Amino acid sequence: MPTVYVAMSADLLHPGHMNIIRVARELGDVVIGLLTDEAIASYKRLPYMSYADRLTVVEQVKGVDRVIKQETLDYTANLESLRPEFVVHGDDWKQGVQATTRQKVIDTLAQWGGELIEPAYTPGISSTQLNKALKEIGTTPDVRRKRLRRLMAAKKFVRVIEAHNGLCGLIAENVRIERDGAAEEFDAMWISSLTDSTAKGRPDIELVDLTSRTSTIEQILEVTTKPIIVDCDTGGRTEHFTFTVKTLERIGVSAAIIEDKIGPKRNSLFGTSVKQTQDDPHAFAAKIRAGKNAAVTSDFMVVARIESLILGKGVDDALHRADIYVEAGADGVMIHSKDQDPTPIFEFLDRFRAKHANIPVVVVPTAYNSVPEIELAERGANIVIHANHLLRAAYPAMVDAATRILEAGRSAETDDICLPIKEILTLIPRDA
Repeated sequence: MPTVYVAMSADLLHPGHMNIIRVARELGDVVIGLLTDEAIASYKRLPYMSYADRLTVVEQVKGVDRVIKQETLDYTANLESLRPEFVVHGDDWKQGVQATTRQKVIDTLAQWGGELIEPAYTPGISSTQLNKALKEIGTTPDVRRKRLRRLMAAKKFVRVIEAHNGLCGLIAENVRIERDGAAEEFDAMWISSLTDSTAKGRPDIELVDLTSRTSTIEQILEVTTKPIIVDCDTGGRTEHFTFTVKTLERIGVSAAIIEDKIGPKRNSLFGTSVKQTQDDPHAFAAKIRAGKNAAVTSDFMVVARIESLILGKGVDDALHRADIYVEAGADGVMIHSKDQDPTPIFEFLDRFRAKHANIPVVVVPTAYNSVPEIELAERGANIVIHANHLLRAAYPAMVDAATRILEAGRSAETDDICLPIKEILTLIPRDA
């Protein structure tokens, strides 16, 4: 029997996929090239199901003889290994991000006289609409909590945006662009103590308690599906932090980040202009260890935020502390800086990566924001957090609107900067 190769994601199997497999089966023995999470995430969202789960499903599909792994969007390696007589794919890839891939398939098959078969796209079936329906249904705490680790495994870096209420969560969930035919969007949300406090009109001094912060998180959880990372400041007393871990893990948060400072909370971007005291690294390591022991699942992450650069202690001190925190069981480290010069961050990344190849590193380039995300990723950062930008953008816009109304004695002068009232009425779906 001829060999027939079919590549697919198989995340949301529908009648269109079954038709492709039926056509392939009529031509010969069907080999499915199942795309890995990495291959799928290179051009669109991370699949809902893991590779292992998708493999289990596809292996049970009638007409499939064998399933192999396809590790890139490019078919070439698998095709040259199998040398199939046929490749079957729907005719919906002639334009867009997969057009180049299609041409490579044609060129590769030509080397041994293979043929590309393209059945017509099944009408009435839309993966986009199925994905939209799944978003409307929502997600579960377990599925959401696991997603951050899956993203880190599948992508060059995880792009995170701050959210401080449900509306911000909807922005983080839905804003996307197309670049070179591939979709780009934010992968996760950062619940910052600074923006959460500021949105409530409170100073950023750990004044907003866990109950209030959990209320904010739950507002965001209700209208989103993406993973959440929570800024837990110093974590408070160790016995309090263990309770925080249990609470956040239970509601579906993926990670808590705690900073290695003690005493009254002052925002790190004040640097040494205000009194800030760094914790003893071994005492902080004990807090990390307690947090990890409190977690029920291996999905929940406790990340150690290192303040050495903030307090002028240098890269050597930061690396020394990083080693201690990793040894204590930290799932990752966050290196923080308030300087526009990214050189110390680069040095930390280079030296840390030389010793810890697989420990996740988080960066927050608020001060050194001229550095592209991809450069940070290439130097070893796994998560890039844009930590306060939605709030910072909203405040001047609101002040501008309020000022215009005062100056004009009416609101007509704000029309050009305000969302039309008809759009605000329909911004949030009634069944959201």
